[in-house]
Amino acid sequence: MRQLLRNTNFTFILGAVLVFIVVQALISLGVLNAYWQGIIFWGAAITMVSLGLNLIYGFNGQFSLGQFGFYAIGAYASADITYRWVRNDPSALVVVIFGSILALALMFGVSAFLRRFYGVATLTKFLFNFLAAVLGFFLAVRFVNPAIGKVIYAALNALPSGISQQLIFFLALVGGATLAGIVSYLFGIPVLELGSDYFGIATLGFTIIVKVLLDNTDTILPFPEMKGARGMVGIPKWTTWPWVFICFMAVVLVMRNLIHSSTGRAILSVREDERAAELVGIDTASQKILAFVVGSVFAGLAGGIRAHDLAFLHPTTFGFLPSFNPLIIIVFGGLGSMTGTIITGFFWIFLLEGLLRLYLPEGFETWRFVVYPLVLLLMMLLRPQGLMGRYEIAFLRRPLPPLRVKEASPVQEVIPQAGEVTA
Repeated sequence: MRQLLRNTNFTFILGAVLVFIVVQALISLGVLNAYWQGIIFWGAAITMVSLGLNLIYGFNGQFSLGQFGFYAIGAYASADITYRWVRNDPSALVVVIFGSILALALMFGVSAFLRRFYGVATLTKFLFNFLAAVLGFFLAVRFVNPAIGKVIYAALNALPSGISQQLIFFLALVGGATLAGIVSYLFGIPVLELGSDYFGIATLGFTIIVKVLLDNTDTILPFPEMKGARGMVGIPKWTTWPWVFICFMAVVLVMRNLIHSSTGRAILSVREDERAAELVGIDTASQKILAFVVGSVFAGLAGGIRAHDLAFLHPTTFGFLPSFNPLIIIVFGGLGSMTGTIITGFFWIFLLEGLLRLYLPEGFETWRFVVYPLVLLLMMLLRPQGLMGRYEIAFLRRPLPPLRVKEASPVQEVIPQAGEVTA
């Protein structure tokens, strides 16, 4: 038993299972009311978004302010799938899932084709991939949905209602996260060529563009059910603690294993010295895009969780000022520290949206945007490495293998060393 407890993997899994059981028991017994359940779910969602940003900025060194844009894409895409499904319309599910599959397949083919040529311009790569993505979703709308939409709807409805609902929710989360990843890939091809500061400005512009489009989904975009600036209502409230826990653990495990893989070491090398990484043969452009896409997928997944917890979406939720929350969280927790991001993410929501909102006078919300910059300024002056620095708990900090001691060969044992006297 002691040996098991010394195993960091076993200890982490045991601790995670205990947390799941305790929270589920408190919810089942009514100790945690709907308000505090929402705080826990919100804390998990914002932490997932922040982990994605930490991968992009803390581990890869690319300053980004676009996380809330992909958070919004995942939220609205997954919400539209379930919104239409409960109203006997499977079109959103079919278009998002099969459109994403076709778009990814065509983009993979285009990338493989362009790799045969040397010195392809960035805008050429972007144009070919963009056309491939558009063609994939066009084929899904024009041919796939009319052909198999009703068949899929009948097949899923033939399952027991509970299983059917959970399967649709799973597909909605996957579809929203995948769509966020596709958009981030297309956006990252030209924009990641910019320097870090210019890249940050470009990603902030992307977040603003997404917010403006969401304000006009019922006018500019053909999605009247999203109701534009009035906000999307009627989203099924399907988020539960098991789903939150599974998605959160999936993000943590994927990020942990990615960072400690050979690909993760290449991602870290770009942060340390991009030019040196290029000189040793690392494709820095691919590593930057990979980190950007994976971080955006995390944000899209969190958006789906959050949308089906609130059962309501409004564009102001994904506006300019809220988009700084993930950046504040990773700076407080420590750039390049998953542990710091997880602790600070939950603490941030529990403190500001839980305790302070309940116990401070009404109107405190308007002062938060004065307190945030002041606290952040003090943190940067007094402890620029963040609360946790780059510290990680044992499970997230992969132990190094033991050093191999080179054994002396038989010949070396026979030959006397300098200063030795032979008999």
